[in-house]
Amino acid sequence: MTPQLEIFINALSRLLGWAYMLCWSGSFYPQPITNWKRKSTVGLSIDLSTINPLGFVCYAIYTASFLYSPVIRSQYAARHPAAIEPTVRFNDLAFAAHAVVMCIIMYTQFWPFIWGLHVPRFQRISWTMAGLFWGSVLTPLVVVAVVLAQSPDGGYDPSSWAWIDVIYSFSYIKLLITIVKYMPQVALNYKRQSTVGWNIGTILLDLAGGVLSMLQLVLDSSLQSDWSGITGNPVKLLLGNVTIFFDAIFCIQHYILYRDTTDLKRTPGSGEQTPLLIGQDDAVGARSIHNALTVLAVGVGVNDSALMMRAVGVGANYTIIGEADVHIPSFDLGSLFPVGTYTRFAP
Repeated sequence: MTPQLEIFINALSRLLGWAYMLCWSGSFYPQPITNWKRKSTVGLSIDLSTINPLGFVCYAIYTASFLYSPVIRSQYAARHPAAIEPTVRFNDLAFAAHAVVMCIIMYTQFWPFIWGLHVPRFQRISWTMAGLFWGSVLTPLVVVAVVLAQSPDGGYDPSSWAWIDVIYSFSYIKLLITIVKYMPQVALNYKRQSTVGWNIGTILLDLAGGVLSMLQLVLDSSLQSDWSGITGNPVKLLLGNVTIFFDAIFCIQHYILYRDTTDLKRTPGSGEQTPLLIGQDDAVGARSIHNALTVLAVGVGVNDSALMMRAVGVGANYTIIGEADVHIPSFDLGSLFPVGTYTRFAP
């Protein structure tokens, strides 16, 4: 490789690094802004928002260690003699730190007393995600114990269990969280048959960031003439691929499968905006709503297997506009659908 080409690839790699960081960092803004505008978290999976901060804390620890820890960097060099420089960049750490802050902000939107947003009573973290959360917290502690027990010199010999393995455990936790965290959102969109409340701008920026991240990793490895730089940074490699895979699913859901679903919004002059889609988040289907509906009253009937919302249309008796199989002990529709006129609009 000529010196001129090496300089060019180096510059291009740094450009791609900051470009993907900006895309991924920007992807954290559309969703909380959407929640704030709609005054509701309906459409966003609480499982995703709960586990995301922990994942990025792990990623921040991982990137900071490879950038600034002499022990970790020397152990990496010992294990990868053909490419002694880790393919972790400062922009990786900057992205991770920013992501931690934004994910915490988005999680706090599920606390009504902080932001004043509507949070449905049944939006609670699942047992599966709670188990993943606490398992992820305990795993590094277990690896530390193994390193101290198995290493002949307290974790400094890279040929045995070493401190770099503890740092790798953080990367694998982040990878596992990334693989799992999107599944509840995909399932939620499927159950609601809608992506309303789930901002597609987040996905488009996320997808762009994933592609740029993969390109940077390939360039960095080619620059060192050693493709073990890719396997030596498995979290970045797999994060990019997993991100692209799930973003493709979300795009299919939004632009193909559920593109005709609609939200409800107050007509001008009728007061504040209603915060949610009448969808299966609130055990209601909106497929049969007319273009305009004057809601005079709202009632609800609940039994062991279904919740039905009924609205009084102009000049009509009670009309069932939705029904879904759910198990909800109680539900306050009156506070969500105050008397007024609503019209449909495309999300």
